[in-house]
Amino acid sequence: MTILLQSSTTLSQSNLCRSSCGNIPISYPFGIDDGCGSPYYRHMLICSDNNTKLELRTPSGKYPVKSISYSDPHLLVSDPFMWNCQDRDNFRPTRSFSIDSSTHFTVSLQNDYLFFNCNAEKVIVEPKPLFCERFPDRCDSSCDSSSYLCRHLPECGSALGSRVSCCSYYPKATQSLRLMLQNCATYTSVYWRSTGAGNAPYDQFPEYGIRVDYEFPVTMKCLLCQETTKGGGICGFDTRTQKFSCLCKQGNVTTYCKDPNLVKHKRVGAVAGTVTAVSAAGAIGVAGGVFWYLRKVKAKAPVTCGVQSNENRIF
Repeated sequence: MTILLQSSTTLSQSNLCRSSCGNIPISYPFGIDDGCGSPYYRHMLICSDNNTKLELRTPSGKYPVKSISYSDPHLLVSDPFMWNCQDRDNFRPTRSFSIDSSTHFTVSLQNDYLFFNCNAEKVIVEPKPLFCERFPDRCDSSCDSSSYLCRHLPECGSALGSRVSCCSYYPKATQSLRLMLQNCATYTSVYWRSTGAGNAPYDQFPEYGIRVDYEFPVTMKCLLCQETTKGGGICGFDTRTQKFSCLCKQGNVTTYCKDPNLVKHKRVGAVAGTVTAVSAAGAIGVAGGVFWYLRKVKAKAPVTCGVQSNENRIF
């Protein structure tokens, strides 16, 4: 007796998931090939230019990714439209960076934004300590002209000159960032990077870029899938249903690569290309097959059902 298990249409197997883009490692929860990683971040990262350029896709555009941290979950991206030291007082047209609030990305609070040549009639440009002391209820609305970063621009020295004003302000929403840019010539973002010396916050130094934090979804299925003793699979998902899938060299499974239940099913004749059964579903499949086999013998008529599919499978 042979029991057929319908193969999944997920094409992504472990050998089809790229593990890097340029010099940036790619691992769970991210993937640059469809079906790899977590569905949370499907189509969010793009690897182009012959597998050398990694970009983050957002509503405001695509941005080069400088690095990804998995221990301290965040991406560091750059915005080519932002001001840099080479621009000096030659301000180019810019656009506001934004993240879709419905995704599992957030703009980090560790970013500092510097705005240049703001309209003093529309923007409160004041030394923040003095202004907050005088107007505590309006403290968050001021753009700090006494900012340390304005006086010590990273990598620039005295790049701005006397004709350019600078202030520091953290927009609490994309809309407030857009309003600031309507009344300021340009802006840039500075992220405080840790040196890893373990003496926070004194082990940090400023670096141009935008830190984007992300959620790291951890599930027992994924942990089992990645376990070396259980086959060392890659966590992924079915591209049709977006349900979890463990990507193995021999195909995709819903448990882990060395699941003994899958081996047992193969011994009784299960056809396994890309197997999508777990142990419970396999047991039901065997029982169902025996039931229809006996019915076939009794009725001496061909059986037209009893083959498992994704629709009637129990996960």
